[in-house]
Amino acid sequence: MRILFVHPNYRSGGAEIAGTWPPAWVAYLTGPLKCAGFTDIHFIDAMTEGVSDEELRDRMLALQPDVVGTTAITPSIYAAERVLEIAALNVPKAVRVLGGVHATFMYKQVLSEAPHIDVIVRGEGEEIAVELFTAISEGRWKQDRAGIKGLAFRDGDKIVATPAADTVKDMSTLKPDWTILDWDQYIYLPLNTKVAIPNLARGCPFTCSFCSQWKFWRDYRIRDPKDVVDEIEDLHVNHGVGFFILADEEPTINRKKFIEFCQELIDRGLPDKVKWGINTRVTDIYRDRELLPFYRKAGLVHVSLGTEAAAQMKLDRFNKETKVEENKQAIKLLRDADIFVEAQFIVGLDNETPETLEETYRMAWDWQPDLANWAMYTPWPFTPLFEEIKDQVEIHDFSKYNFVTPIMKPSAMERGELLNGVMKNYRRFYMQKALFHYPWRGTGFRRRYLLGCLYAFLRAGFKRTFYDLGKAGYWGPQTQKKVDFHFDESRAAAEDAATDWQTNADRAAQAKARREAVRKQMKERGEERRRDRIDVAADNDA
Repeated sequence: MRILFVHPNYRSGGAEIAGTWPPAWVAYLTGPLKCAGFTDIHFIDAMTEGVSDEELRDRMLALQPDVVGTTAITPSIYAAERVLEIAALNVPKAVRVLGGVHATFMYKQVLSEAPHIDVIVRGEGEEIAVELFTAISEGRWKQDRAGIKGLAFRDGDKIVATPAADTVKDMSTLKPDWTILDWDQYIYLPLNTKVAIPNLARGCPFTCSFCSQWKFWRDYRIRDPKDVVDEIEDLHVNHGVGFFILADEEPTINRKKFIEFCQELIDRGLPDKVKWGINTRVTDIYRDRELLPFYRKAGLVHVSLGTEAAAQMKLDRFNKETKVEENKQAIKLLRDADIFVEAQFIVGLDNETPETLEETYRMAWDWQPDLANWAMYTPWPFTPLFEEIKDQVEIHDFSKYNFVTPIMKPSAMERGELLNGVMKNYRRFYMQKALFHYPWRGTGFRRRYLLGCLYAFLRAGFKRTFYDLGKAGYWGPQTQKKVDFHFDESRAAAEDAATDWQTNADRAAQAKARREAVRKQMKERGEERRRDRIDVAADNDA
């Protein structure tokens, strides 16, 4: 059976300004499929290669696959649907499969608007894909699909979702096939080296209200650090990778395992050959302040901190469990350990004003991270915060849900004004960094890395790809009232996200609610018995 995986061609001018990122999902799927005997697997990275619809059609016709599979986060959902539409038109006998976080939760809407999709894989795909693709290869998938957990599909006029499959419990079974990727395509611009995105753990024990990752993975599991370092060593030796970013939301959660991971890198002499970066929380930096030099020795050179908001009110709304004053200290701790630090700010909620944007700039400059990033609040339609504010959501064009387009319109600002305020923050911050900091701070690796980051920003700005400015028609403050984000206004509000999906956090919350309800009931019964005893005593006295 011939399998074709396609990464959809979607760009937003956000994270891709730092380089071309390898789609790790295809390696994690291809590994177990090859172990199950599926060896005729092909991959087209339509995003990195800039593949047009016409070229994709021609390559499908040449390959004649039996299965075409793709994936989508929310902003790439229409591009992914288009991949499978091209397959339906040109290789109609191929089974068309969609996976990813958006389809997992929004399967009803996706199958309604894209009837050419045969089946959706919901949740982690490795084990589900092996079972599904085996059924396809044996010609029994249609009759057996209702018995395969983790699927959604159309059955006549009905949309059917089978029960959720278990999460992958044995993390040692995750054996990605990195040979499926053409590594010459994936370059991290600041260091001009090949880049990878391996996975140390899945899930997150925290429940930030704007985030979907903890909901998608459902529970927190960590791999054996030696297995992950085996992968990194293979990526360096056999594919020339010189930089990696751990895909985890917060790889430092399990302190013991993270220390083991760092020690394993050191023991194998990898830090001299491979540098790396992570995303993590301010609280973990506080916790590990004495270990930061050790992390730097292990090759950790870049930490992106979820500082999120300048105002504590925003942090509380996001359920971040951190304090504003902790952010500055965490940044200083990282810089003292010679680790580059990037501060992340979320802007664009309904209470945003020119004054609050200015506040984030002043804090960013006061805190002095090496890099700062202002991301537009993006209301993922399957997160708790979306449920709170969905009546305020006017834009339902998911292709713009990309952290760079202002989906929400603040009460006191127009979207063009919001974009202009964010661009003003970027201009001031990086202009001063470029003139007074980057060329003069440190020597050797530090200076080279910072100038590489500056080059990535300047390159994206010159090409007008940064924040999709070219498409939006933003050329400076004088154009803020003329900006056109090209929203597809024909897109309607989505149905409620999947209600059949439970996470560990959901189950814990339900258990807590049940315990509180029982305690309340017992207390009420106790009060009733006490009142009955008082009434009986009063009757006896009478």
